[in-house]
Amino acid sequence: MKLENRFKKAASAARKREEAGKRKRPEIPDGLLKKCNACKSVIVAEDVKKGQYICPKCRHYFRMDAFERLALITDDGSFEQWDMHLVTKNPLDYKGYEEKIAFLKENTGLDEAVLTGKASIGGIETAIGVCDSRFIMASMGEVVGEKITRMIERAQSERLPIVLFACSGGARMQEGIVSLMQMVKTSAALKRYSDAGGFYVSVLTNPTTGGVTASFAMLGDVILAEPGALIGFAGPRVIEQTIGQKLPKGFQKSEFLLEHGFIDRIVEREEMRGLLYRILKMHPLDKDTAWDAENNEQKNGQKNEQQLKRQPERQSTGTLRQSPCTDAWERVQRSRRKDRPVASEYIERLFTNFIEFHGDRAFGDDPAIIGGVADFHGIPVTVIAQEKGMTTKENIARNFGMPSPEGYRKALRLMKQAEKFHRPVLCFVDTPGAYCGIEAEERGQGEAIAKNLYEMSGLGVPILSIIIGEGGSGGALALAVADEVWMLENAVYSILSPEGFASILWKDSKRAKEAACMMKLTANDLKDLHAAEKIVREPEHLTAENLEVVCRELEKQIAVFLDIQKKKQPEELAEERYQRFRRM
Repeated sequence: MKLENRFKKAASAARKREEAGKRKRPEIPDGLLKKCNACKSVIVAEDVKKGQYICPKCRHYFRMDAFERLALITDDGSFEQWDMHLVTKNPLDYKGYEEKIAFLKENTGLDEAVLTGKASIGGIETAIGVCDSRFIMASMGEVVGEKITRMIERAQSERLPIVLFACSGGARMQEGIVSLMQMVKTSAALKRYSDAGGFYVSVLTNPTTGGVTASFAMLGDVILAEPGALIGFAGPRVIEQTIGQKLPKGFQKSEFLLEHGFIDRIVEREEMRGLLYRILKMHPLDKDTAWDAENNEQKNGQKNEQQLKRQPERQSTGTLRQSPCTDAWERVQRSRRKDRPVASEYIERLFTNFIEFHGDRAFGDDPAIIGGVADFHGIPVTVIAQEKGMTTKENIARNFGMPSPEGYRKALRLMKQAEKFHRPVLCFVDTPGAYCGIEAEERGQGEAIAKNLYEMSGLGVPILSIIIGEGGSGGALALAVADEVWMLENAVYSILSPEGFASILWKDSKRAKEAACMMKLTANDLKDLHAAEKIVREPEHLTAENLEVVCRELEKQIAVFLDIQKKKQPEELAEERYQRFRRM
């Protein structure tokens, strides 16, 4: 009896403590707090929503529904939805499929897993599609494939660019082979759209896997991704079960794809709208508009940003005069100076709105070659450059400007994109030569250079190559199959280095100075041999401090070059380029 009384007293005391605790704790409305999937912190849901669905503690990206994504990216009130009432079928007679579709329609407000339509981004009318993971993990069934295909076809007929936000678990199992066929349907529609000159930006979000990855998601002219997104054909669990191994950390994340050359950029969510606007602005689908600098500046409502930012002219430490040095070896030494400006410094001074793109879409991204799109006096151009880096750490990271096969393939990808959108190509050459290494040979260094020569010879847009430092062998030539080649006064361009020349012919690399005099590698020599059209004078000791004086001259001459070349048809450009080399 005493034991029973003790249990009753203990239970009564526990109830009192619980009731007291309830009185002290504030009531928390449902949905006010949530837990971050990544860091497990408790966070205020409203703060997450206001912060573009990013964890304020660890910056983990929460998934966004299609309507939220549209509100984040498009101009207010501009979205016009297309193809809302297509009916999802059940080709396999899969039990419960129709009921599941009806339930999801009711609970998400969507008719299917993708929302398509037209909207403006910064005033630029755009066909836009957004996948929504709430609807069977945004898997692609017949209606999803049909909506995306119709959006592509309508964008082609209305001459609209396309922005498509992908997320998906892949093909929809409940629709079997019909789902699989949507991969072909969407890819074929994009091929027709691309051949007609359309511009497509694919944005990969978490997760993008399976048949969507193996079709429309990876076919963008530009491919962007959110940080940390899972992107791959087979999911990590499937791969681990198949090979019986634990996958490395970060495998199949967007950072992994950037490193391996499959996407152009990783973009923070807060920056996505602004970057999309900049990219769309630089890809007008009207060929004439692309060349019309005055119209572009009026349309964008701004003057050339570079002119507004440019500092007052300053006196250089040297003057634009012919250097007294006539010794070839001395010019070789000047071209190799550690403080000689590198390509990125020219890009910064000559162009505005430079947007760098990455990757060869096959193996990797080579930091020895940088490339992307930019504005030059309001004209969209493609800029490609061999980059050595400015510090020892950068030199090593960029392999001292010696490109690997993936660098040349990235350059060619950007050149072909420039041809599609009628953009001139401007190349900055500065390399001791292509990288000589086992892995470069394994990945086809010779084939990559040869393919550049092959394709550049017939490219239907103007190409200008400027040798700003060393122009070494085929590694330089792979960016110098141009309408014109210009050389800075102390740049050199040769079959190989003087040291290599002396080693091969005389078995003595110490005779490099003698070799330099024989090789005819200076700017004056190259002009005499008709391998270069123009010499750009420079201060005797060119550095970042006096680079502006060279860039002012280059800016004037590039403007003249583009004004002349824009009047020529693609066939005329290719023929003149062919004849230029045919005469050599």
